[in-house]
Amino acid sequence: MPELPEVEVVRRGLARWVRGRTVTGVEVLDPRSIRRHALGTEDFIGNLEGATVLDVVRRGKFLWMPLSMAGSDTALPGTALMAHLGMSGQLLMQDPQVPDEKHLKVRIRLSASDGMPGQLRFVDQRIFGGLFVTSLIPTPDGGPGGLGETPLPEIAEEAAHIARDPLDPNFSFDEFYRKVKARRTGLKRALLDQSVISGIGNIYADEALWKARLHYARPTEKLRRGDAERVIEAARDVMNAALAAGGTSFDSLYVNVNGDSGTAQNNLNVYGREGRPCKRCGTLIVRERFMNRSSHVCLVCQRKRSSKTR
Repeated sequence: MPELPEVEVVRRGLARWVRGRTVTGVEVLDPRSIRRHALGTEDFIGNLEGATVLDVVRRGKFLWMPLSMAGSDTALPGTALMAHLGMSGQLLMQDPQVPDEKHLKVRIRLSASDGMPGQLRFVDQRIFGGLFVTSLIPTPDGGPGGLGETPLPEIAEEAAHIARDPLDPNFSFDEFYRKVKARRTGLKRALLDQSVISGIGNIYADEALWKARLHYARPTEKLRRGDAERVIEAARDVMNAALAAGGTSFDSLYVNVNGDSGTAQNNLNVYGREGRPCKRCGTLIVRERFMNRSSHVCLVCQRKRSSKTR
């Protein structure tokens, strides 16, 4: 499942190619990929054709494109095209002459613009993702709805409950610390709770906890402020490094809008390194069962009980 860096790579790529362009045509090749649009294919197409993409916005792992109709420069009271990538969804910019991808589900034609690719294609092998048109609502905190080139005061309705992520300029550490202390759970569970902090999935939680020297089961109600600050800084570091590498790609299903895979998986310190030596102390990394998946941890660097960092 794509995590924050992967979705942000896609967002940045899309913003470059689609912002300010008008939708001239929509073709739904597989209605299953717009199943979340309750009013069906004709309404989906009708909402998009003639609309201009104002920006590409992200909150955590949620991605959407605010839309405006002809003669308007605002999305209020507005709509947006929401993209849910799922496990294998891809948003690709392609020239019309490029042959259709095997798992192409939706084709969106865009107005011509300085030789830019003319089509936005949604490709999805496993059909867990999809596209749908949604409403924009005022943000609960009154600030920008999410990360975009031009911060808008609205947010996609489905993302309104999602907390800000560590890379968001409006992220509040105090709010995060208050929520995490109130959770009374293990630290990694809190990091994966999108109502506490967004964008952090299994890979980057393991990486951030290793970098911060904190065990994934550390009780949140006993978490010291300094430890919480350390794990947030670690999360920022590992996700910024992943962004610089184009995201993490363990297979060909995650690609950016140009179809290229990321390389961040080549520099992971703990995730997926079970039985290999810790890069910091040499102890073998272990993989433990966690929430129907796994946690990778160094039991020397990341002790279960509170201890001073070495």
